[in-house]
Amino acid sequence: MLENYNSAKERWGGVSALIDGWLKERQQLIVRYCDLTGADADLDTPEVRARFNHLCEVLLDYVSAGHFEVYEQLIREAKEFDDGGLELVARVYPRIEQTTEVALAFNDQLEGLDVEESELSGLFQSLSKLGESLETRFEMEDFLIEHLHNAHADDLTSSA
Repeated sequence: MLENYNSAKERWGGVSALIDGWLKERQQLIVRYCDLTGADADLDTPEVRARFNHLCEVLLDYVSAGHFEVYEQLIREAKEFDDGGLELVARVYPRIEQTTEVALAFNDQLEGLDVEESELSGLFQSLSKLGESLETRFEMEDFLIEHLHNAHADDLTSSA
């Protein structure tokens, strides 16, 4: 029993810390997003461009960490517990991938763009679409965390 606990702790002990760190990145992403949505119309375009660049940096870091770290850990847990989690992932993950496409398209739109005042309205429209997509993404991610990780947290600690 102790051996099983140690094995589980080695495999899953860092998952909560990983998720906590990732959720802090989410908070930074939301702050950067709000920094732009609340941008003063009188801001000069270099300031707006810098804000868009900061948002894209945090956005790409967040999306990458989700796909290449957090989701992989959640899928491992789903495989380990074999209680329907993989079916859940199969339903939810494609929808998360759609939001990733929106995030990447937003970043690509900004890539190499010299923001002129005439282009700002288009960027803010894209920002609005990104915000809607991120809201959907966060809901789906929270759903996966709740059903693939938090649902097993008691099982992991009761093995102690």
